[in-house]
Amino acid sequence: MSLENTLLLGLIAGVTILFGLPIGRLKRPAPTLRMLLNAVAIGILVFLVWDVLSAAWEPIDAALDEFHAGHGGLGAAFGNGALFACGLTVGLLGLVAYERWMDRVTRTPDATLVDGPAAPAPALEALRAQPPSASASGSVAVLEQAPPRTGLASWSPARRLALLIAVGIGLHNFAEGLAIGQAAANSEIALATLLVIGFALHNATEGFGIVAPLAADTRADGTRVIPGWGFLLALGAIGGGPTFVGTAVGHAVTSGALSVIFLTLAAGSILYVVIQLIGVAAKMRRMDLLAYGLLIGLLAGFATDAIVTAAGV
Repeated sequence: MSLENTLLLGLIAGVTILFGLPIGRLKRPAPTLRMLLNAVAIGILVFLVWDVLSAAWEPIDAALDEFHAGHGGLGAAFGNGALFACGLTVGLLGLVAYERWMDRVTRTPDATLVDGPAAPAPALEALRAQPPSASASGSVAVLEQAPPRTGLASWSPARRLALLIAVGIGLHNFAEGLAIGQAAANSEIALATLLVIGFALHNATEGFGIVAPLAADTRADGTRVIPGWGFLLALGAIGGGPTFVGTAVGHAVTSGALSVIFLTLAAGSILYVVIQLIGVAAKMRRMDLLAYGLLIGLLAGFATDAIVTAAGV
């Protein structure tokens, strides 16, 4: 299959992630609906962790089977096993380090006193309401405003979580693109077509998982924050675009090691996001909704994966 036709398949498989994004613009989702959306997202992501780790373990399992049958050594198993462990470690602990860094950035005080330490938020409001006053030493305490936060530091926790989900799904979809590209490069047209159909259905559910945290994004006064279409499309590009890129790479390069690396990076990052979402669900204290949504998400993941399985992958 030509590169142009292969890239078209990759585009079709990745663009369906956009179908679930409009849910992020719900204006007044009820608290129960927000809880259920969060739980369904957990179910979808739990399925993806299982799916990704199973695919990443396959070459290791195959190498061990070959060794058991007396047809090879343990070099391939150890090599892929090392890549497996490194990718999972970087994907999981890398996001732990990222979150700690973001916490330090976002906890920067909004303002300070020139003659004293950083003022806590309640004290700042009181100071703003009063004229400058003389200190014991005769100097004047002046309220100095810190520079406004920019970039990711200015984002709400819900937006940052949505970005983390998009990054994790993007790594997973890059590995899916590799499979499409490699099948097309080997002229396995039927396999490539079935992969595209299966991954396209898969990605439609993943788009919903990306925007689920945004349903609980509110301002200080409790009003709902509606994400713009530009922001949603950017999340869709981060999550679905790697399918297209992976298709191009897979058509040009056949590498089992590359697939293991990206699959385990995806598994580690998605696993971290699952932990975050479960923490959000625990605060809601509705284990019934968590169970319902988790079940719906898992069943949706397995149902869409059935078509990919039918392709023999």
